[in-house]
Amino acid sequence: MSTSIRLAIDVMGGDFGPRCIIPAVARSLLQIPDLHVLLVGDTEQIKSLCKKHKLPSARIRCIPTSQTILADDSPSSVLRGKHDASMRVAIEQVRDGQADGCLSAGNTGALMVLSRSILGTLDSIERPAIMAALPVAGKICYLLDIGANVDCTAVQLFQFALMGSEAVSELSGLKQPRVGLLNIGSEVNKGSQRVREAGELLRQSEALNYVGNVEGDGLFRGVADVVVCDGFVGNVVLKASEGLASYLQSELRQALTGTLLLRCLAPMLRMVLQPMIRRHNPGCYNGASLLGLKGVVVKSHGGADEDAFVAAIVRAAQASRSNLPQRIARRLEALGAISQSP
Repeated sequence: MSTSIRLAIDVMGGDFGPRCIIPAVARSLLQIPDLHVLLVGDTEQIKSLCKKHKLPSARIRCIPTSQTILADDSPSSVLRGKHDASMRVAIEQVRDGQADGCLSAGNTGALMVLSRSILGTLDSIERPAIMAALPVAGKICYLLDIGANVDCTAVQLFQFALMGSEAVSELSGLKQPRVGLLNIGSEVNKGSQRVREAGELLRQSEALNYVGNVEGDGLFRGVADVVVCDGFVGNVVLKASEGLASYLQSELRQALTGTLLLRCLAPMLRMVLQPMIRRHNPGCYNGASLLGLKGVVVKSHGGADEDAFVAAIVRAAQASRSNLPQRIARRLEALGAISQSP
């Protein structure tokens, strides 16, 4: 059996489509020697850009499609129609064993609905969740859910914690990731009823290294490796942190041009500050895993540029290489976590 990683990429997804994704693929093929890519989308555009960016023909395959899922398409309409859409066909490659994982920068709701319908969910997992990485306190914290489930029960939050802990353990090498529950206070009696109920389930679980409630400032101080919340809260936290990072970078650029002295010192200051700026660049952490599915699906930010899409490809390849869904299922079963879910 081949040891190469086969990744199906929805080339038509995202704000920039093929003109961003194809050059990102070219860079990723150089960076990941065992990567092979199925490029799903409009053949004419794909072939033209592949020739321009000199993609190695032995490591790519074009899969033609005639439809594209748009940002304003409703998940229900996508599920009923657009059977030849690039996103759907890319997911089907995973189902059919032609690819180890799928990556798309398209409509998040459509990606979740199609992935759940085509691939199915792991046994006893009620809802899949989207997990993203955030830079905190000089390291990474993983946050889930970030938008797939606006309203969650206590049991679903508990399941997110189980999936997130196992995924982070596999992807980061941490044996016992610290798991926290995002809340408005550290006390056990704080928060909504469902959050308090989720906290009780987490405290009772021996399968998790649960550290308790985590407030917003605690998240960015790195008090937990995995932080669990519903998709509404998670999406707000993610977008706010990305916006803050962009705002601070803009303020820094303006500050470096404020006076003649600063303009003269700017090149040296930029060199000194570059590692910090890169650590807090959201694009470096692009690529959110859809956990709870019977296959690897990764969501790229819709507005990802070439650098950010390369980061998403790297994350998708890592998840595919580790057979993440199968390992999550096996580890949860071994811990008795699925059967213990209330």
